[in-house]
Parts: sequence; structure tokens; C-alpha cells
Amino acid sequence: MPSPNSAYTGRFAPSPSGPLHIGSLVTALASYLDARANQGQWLLRMEDIDPPREQASAAQQIINSLIKHGLDWDGDIFWQSQASATYDFYLQQLLDQNLAYWCACSRRQLAQTKGLHTGQCPHPGTPSNAALRLRIPDESVNFTDQIQGHQTRTQTDIGDPVLKRKDGLYAYQLAVVVDDARQGVTDIVRGVDLLDASAWQIHLQQALGFPSVRYCHIPVIVGADGHKLSKQSFAPALDDSHAIDNLRLALRYLQQTSAPDTITEIQALLRWAIAHWRPQDIPASRYINELSPDALHHHR
Repeated sequence: MPSPNSAYTGRFAPSPSGPLHIGSLVTALASYLDARANQGQWLLRMEDIDPPREQASAAQQIINSLIKHGLDWDGDIFWQSQASATYDFYLQQLLDQNLAYWCACSRRQLAQTKGLHTGQCPHPGTPSNAALRLRIPDESVNFTDQIQGHQTRTQTDIGDPVLKRKDGLYAYQLAVVVDDARQGVTDIVRGVDLLDASAWQIHLQQALGFPSVRYCHIPVIVGADGHKLSKQSFAPALDDSHAIDNLRLALRYLQQTSAPDTITEIQALLRWAIAHWRPQDIPASRYINELSPDALHHHR
């Protein structure tokens, strides 16, 4: 596994719960541009570990959209659904070191602490009736995000996250950390809605002896109702037949300088965007308002 000072490896890791929308394209494009501008690799991982939320055709739709938008990844696609043995190996390692515990607390029981589980578990359980949680130490974690700046989280801020759910499914916090380490990821560019999760993931990296990574959390797009554009909020799917317009709109969300109108081919636009990539121009905010299609016609 590479150290944080080794060659750049980034990744895009969508969940196949629906097709890509403009918000997910913005994230994919930012990750892609940051990797290519740093002469790095860009990997594609399909986070298919939550079957109840997945759509049968979504993974292939995501793959097709990325191809149509010229976002070519390096190597083979990594499918999390094929990594169960690896996840079990690391979970057992945490249990053997008393760094994880079985917890049968319900959401109702945790409501008094706003859903956070901190300190001694009042309802310990067994693998047959409980979730497995990471034991977060009573100490702060500090990291610097490329966009959001210095971050500090304490144990009482974040609580003990679930690593394996009561229904037996592996939790995102476990899978993302293990797979980033397995794939040698050094840089993570993703939405700011996952900023707080970074503290959990850093604790887990440390518990498993994994190298740290660099973080870059970009603002998420919110609609007129103030809610984040997402598959769950039924954000419209990308129209792949307008890929170059979609890419131009994504660049505007990232507040990158507009590419010349004379560029009409996708790969030419991406080459231009890589050469002019300025992550420091991305606003250090949590949200950006949804732009209308006519925003394409207004240059910076």
C-alpha cells in the first residue's frame, strides 16, 4: 500500500442505487480532473453492498454514462460485492484487538443521543442479533481538507460507527476504508456530505494500520427545495446524448474557468479542463444552488 507521498491514485465510487445525475457527474468530474492533473490513476469502484437499495440496471447505466462523458478509468472495475472475505478478515482483526464490539441498541434507544453511540454499550449483543461497531477512542482526530480547511472531530461528535449491520450487510464505513487501502488510493475527492464520515474513516485506518489519505470535499448541489440532489430525491438522470453540455455545466458548478465555445469534442474539452484545473477555485461551502440549463451560456 502506498504512503500519502507516493504517486497519486484517485477513485470514483458510486452506489448502483440509480443512474448518474448532474450532482454525481460533478463529483466524478472533479475526482477525474484532480487525478489527471496530478498525472495520477483514476479508478472506478462499484459500491454494490446494499442490495435492498440497488436497481438491477443502475450499475451498467453508470458505466455507460461515464463512457459517454469521456471519463475513462484505469484498470478493471472493482465490485465491493466480491470482497466479503476481505471484510470479514479485517472485522475479525478488530474484534481480536477489542477495537470493535457487538451492539444491539435500537434507533429508538439511541434517539436521546441524536443517534450517536458513545461510550459503554448498554445493550451488548451477539453476531446473531446485533450490529458490529468500531470503538472510537476518547480523543480528537484532526485533518486538513483541501477545500474545507482544518477539521477537528471528537468521540462525542461522531460516536461509534456501524461496521456490519444487524441484517448482516457490510457498512459503508468499513468497505470504503478497506477498499481504499487495498486499491492504493491516496486522494479522495467527494461530496461534502461525507466530510464528517472522514473522522470515522481516519480512526478505522489507524486501527487497521492503513496509510492515511488526502481529502478534498466539494460542495453538494441543492435544488429549489433546499435538499441535496440525489437518487433518493429523484434527481433526473443524465441525458448522455448531451454529454458535452453536461460537462460544461459540471465545470460551472466547480467554478472552473469556462472552456472556449470552439471546443466541441468531449476529449478536447476534458484535455482543456485538465490543463486549467484549479481546485482552489471551488467554493469552501457545503452547498451550491442548482443552476438552470441557461447557465451554460454565461461565462465567468
